[in-house]
Amino acid sequence: MKFVKRYTKDTISVNFSEGFTPTYLNGKKDTIDFPYSIESVLLDNTKGNILNGWMYTPDSNFNGTSVLFLHGNAGNIISQTGGPVALAKAGFKVLIIDYSGFGFSEGKATRNNVLTDGTAALDYLVKREGKISKRIIIYGQSLGGHLAATVADRNQEKIDGLVVEGAFSSHRDIAADMMGIFGWLGRISTAEKYSGKKSIKTYKKPLLVIHSREDKTVPYKQGVKLYEKGNQPKSFYQIDSCHICGPLYYADSIVYKMNQMFNKTEE
Repeated sequence: MKFVKRYTKDTISVNFSEGFTPTYLNGKKDTIDFPYSIESVLLDNTKGNILNGWMYTPDSNFNGTSVLFLHGNAGNIISQTGGPVALAKAGFKVLIIDYSGFGFSEGKATRNNVLTDGTAALDYLVKREGKISKRIIIYGQSLGGHLAATVADRNQEKIDGLVVEGAFSSHRDIAADMMGIFGWLGRISTAEKYSGKKSIKTYKKPLLVIHSREDKTVPYKQGVKLYEKGNQPKSFYQIDSCHICGPLYYADSIVYKMNQMFNKTEE
């Protein structure tokens, strides 16, 4: 199986083995070497769906922290590699999964299934890396950021920190903003399966909220709302640029702030 991604100067193709392990090739069909390995993993959620994931492992500079990366809405892990790649280059081990109904994962794409998927992925990461890593962090973007707040709150004993980037504050809040002057209709007609802003109020471990002032997908005010609802120790990183583009333009600063999350708690 092959996936092709085209750029202005080159074409990168991705070939998959029978076990979904990816191999990246350049325009000349030569294998591209990265400073990290990518391992395909398969895990089960509690509904019996088999989920596909990739585990990024740095070749030589592992910093002791493993990250569950919960990506945004739609697409699959092939199109959501920016964050995991930036973190892997910085020395983090990173697990990213296809949600149910996307990519190579089984099941249907529902909000309840996404929550089940995130929890299953965290359990897999903790079981696999818990005795090896010094810390376990959840990093969520957009829909995955809203999801991350709930997964983190419900599993606080398993993790050490939470990062949310470009996340909406609740399903009803984002529905209301998307419908403009008819926002009230979006709010009353949207089922609140779980709420990021409610979850983050009871989450007690280190928190980093990242949001762009130029975000045209999830309003900046919703990131601010999540931060305001959160407990100490917490920090807010205001950036510019597009929706969930932090790792693309601010990778070094984000990595620095992720490491800083624990300074106060470890003094």
